[in-house]
Amino acid sequence: MPRKIWDISQRLHPATPVWPGDTAFQQVRTWQMEDGSPVNVSAITMSTHTGAHADAPLHYSEAAPDIASVELEPYLGECLVVDARGVGDLIKVADLPHLHSADRVLFRTVERFPHDTWDENTVAIASEAIEWLAVQGVKLVGIDGPSIDPQTSKTMEAHKAVLRHDIRVLEGLVLDGVAQGRYELIALPLPIVGGDASPVRAILRELP
Repeated sequence: MPRKIWDISQRLHPATPVWPGDTAFQQVRTWQMEDGSPVNVSAITMSTHTGAHADAPLHYSEAAPDIASVELEPYLGECLVVDARGVGDLIKVADLPHLHSADRVLFRTVERFPHDTWDENTVAIASEAIEWLAVQGVKLVGIDGPSIDPQTSKTMEAHKAVLRHDIRVLEGLVLDGVAQGRYELIALPLPIVGGDASPVRAILRELP
């Protein structure tokens, strides 16, 4: 019996919301069958932080590894989805459930993902919560918002915390309809040399 799969990626198209001021997604056909080419080929322009994406440590430190250099193991394996809807502006230590040895933790913070508009009031993760997750052995955190820090943050405390503990980060996940519980996560980044992030095709799969 095939295991159920939840696609938790955003679809990429010109109207995909991006961080204000960042590069919008664009796709241009360079070769077209309708013009006599034997194949269709296109070029895309996009931010490395478009849609569901994996931050590289380079995103928050010039001396840290790029996305092509990070190990893939954190992006593949059992994870815990935590329903954090209604916690307020920040996910705090008191909002965290017992992890029972979860290596990867994803936070659902919204009832319905804003596919068509940019939401300026998203939920972030307190740096103290990151520290607590690190003590529990967590090696990847993910969230359905665009950042683990508040959008207005200038100090990036949550990002500094994941950097200190070498925790990987997924942002922009679509967790609509995903119940709190354990799943298999598959969300591999592209090996972009010098990349500060990479889009991912993120899925959750029912555990055997």
